[in-house]
Amino acid sequence: MAFPEDVLADEEEIVLHVRPHWKAVVLPALVLVLALSGLVMGLVLLPATDGGRIGLLMVAAIMLYYGGRYGVHPLLDWRCTEYVLTGERLLMQRGIVDRERRDLPLNRINDHAMKQSLLDRVFGSGTLTIDSIGDQRAVLAGVPAAQLVQSTLYELIELAPAREAEEEEEEDQPQRGSSSGRRSR
Repeated sequence: MAFPEDVLADEEEIVLHVRPHWKAVVLPALVLVLALSGLVMGLVLLPATDGGRIGLLMVAAIMLYYGGRYGVHPLLDWRCTEYVLTGERLLMQRGIVDRERRDLPLNRINDHAMKQSLLDRVFGSGTLTIDSIGDQRAVLAGVPAAQLVQSTLYELIELAPAREAEEEEEEDQPQRGSSSGRRSR
């Protein structure tokens, strides 16, 4: 699923587009496999009597609940979470049915920190905490290549004021051929 281009401004380009690290899907996938194994074991081991059918229905209900709640839902949630860094802002999007999208302009970011556990360091992932003006905080959990994302964010934040200054200079300069730039004789 690609990030929708209609969300971006006219000349805004995507610099970095990531979703949470793949390690977040290991446990839900394992739960899903265990739930399916429990269902198959119930089918094979329970007798074909009325009591066996009732037991199979109970096992099926329990396995479907746990497989859906702790297997399928986290997998879909991981699949529908995206972090996009453009030259102007950071966009965070998540949600399976209800979509939540949050934009954080780069010129409003005043602090960003990265936290890595031992397991995060092994996989190269981490959690980025981004503070902005107005006591707003964004937490990007399980970001792959967290050091690269943090350094790219830093570079874009440093470039943002320079781009704004260039745009202001271009607006202040008179247009060629206009009367304000000519001398009168």
